Amino acid sequence: MARKVIITCAVTGSIHTPSMSPYLPVTPAEIAEASIAAARAGAAIIHLHARHPQTGQPSADPDHFMQFLPRIKAECDAVINISTGGSSLMSLDERLAPARLARPEMCSLNMGTMNFGIFPLQERYSEWQHAWEPKLLDATRRVPFKNSFEDIEMILDDLGTDKGARFEFECYDLGQIETLAYYLRKGRVKPPLYVQFVMGVLGGVGTSPENLAAMKACADRLLGDQYEFSVLAAGALQMRLATMGAVLGGNVRVGLEDSLTIGPQKLARSNAEQVSKIRLLLETLNFEIATADEARERLQTKGKEQQNF
Repeated sequence: MARKVIITCAVTGSIHTPSMSPYLPVTPAEIAEASIAAARAGAAIIHLHARHPQTGQPSADPDHFMQFLPRIKAECDAVINISTGGSSLMSLDERLAPARLARPEMCSLNMGTMNFGIFPLQERYSEWQHAWEPKLLDATRRVPFKNSFEDIEMILDDLGTDKGARFEFECYDLGQIETLAYYLRKGRVKPPLYVQFVMGVLGGVGTSPENLAAMKACADRLLGDQYEFSVLAAGALQMRLATMGAVLGGNVRVGLEDSLTIGPQKLARSNAEQVSKIRLLLETLNFEIATADEARERLQTKGKEQQNF
């Protein structure tokens, strides 16, 4: 029988800015409410970033995370996944500080250094609420996102071996799948691996059915039966590529981190709206949706009570 589909919701991220959508969660209360609503709509995993409450600027301040993590844990059963990606403008220690303190069940882990170009978003907007917004976007012309082999190994040891987190391995191209396979051969990562195929970021693989098929073929060849995959398609093709991923045997990720829309030229009013839409699409195709506890069992997480919040 086909496995139930795990839905991940990435509720705010560090790519989109407040000027792009009035529905983007910014404050701790908004992030908590968005996460709880997404979980109630069917998301088994909540992928989390934080923002400065006053400006909406991406933040890696553990205090900002601690203003919403306990509430999310108390009011829903979702697996909490803290990003180690943060922003390309943050240092590695800054990016890791929230997960080091909170010790969540899951963390994301970008599998390599790359150009992470979000500067084209500037072309779509002429007015900004905050001066930092166009500056942050433009900085990605010259500042790559850094995760060296040494960085990856330190994160695996620190957050994985020492603190018990399972990882959402974010792979933006075939080379990053090769890197993950290298660490699997060396015994540095343990199955079952949860691999997020990330599509649509300038500098990584683009969003197309052909690229998704190629990433799955590469992972099948290198990782065999030791992994599960999920599909993140940034932008307008979010729902189409996620649905294709499920048809190919995978899981899905949606949320306002990855796409601000729910349809052509139509802003999503909430993360829960996106979760509800992908759930409807999947259930129409006779897929069942995994609960949080079913996701825990499959991914072998340490359990929600073993977190430091």
